[in-house]
Amino acid sequence: MKFSPIITIVSIAFFVSSCATLFTGTSDKISFQSEPQGAKVFVKGIERCTTPCRVSISRSLTTTKAQMSLPGYEKKIFELTRTFNGISLLNFFGFIGWGVDAATGAVMKYDIKGYNFDMNEKTN
Repeated sequence: MKFSPIITIVSIAFFVSSCATLFTGTSDKISFQSEPQGAKVFVKGIERCTTPCRVSISRSLTTTKAQMSLPGYEKKIFELTRTFNGISLLNFFGFIGWGVDAATGAVMKYDIKGYNFDMNEKTN
């Protein structure tokens, strides 16, 4: 049986669609530490853990804001640093793959896997 080049190309495109989602997943594990320990970590306004901790955070095409707070200390508000996930280039011209990777946020990945802050005491 002889395969035509078109069938081969379509088969390859089908099997490598949504590569970033399949190969690298849709979330990253990120560590949070503070000095002193015990700060609550909020991601997108939802409490996720208390330092020191490590949590899985879903990837997103939009900016992800986080916050550390500890009674008697100033809040730390910061953005989780992201970068383009090069694995998604394996989608080539597969619009379905690009769509799946974009919808799941897998087109991006979190660049920094750990955040460590010295909490500053509040001054009255």
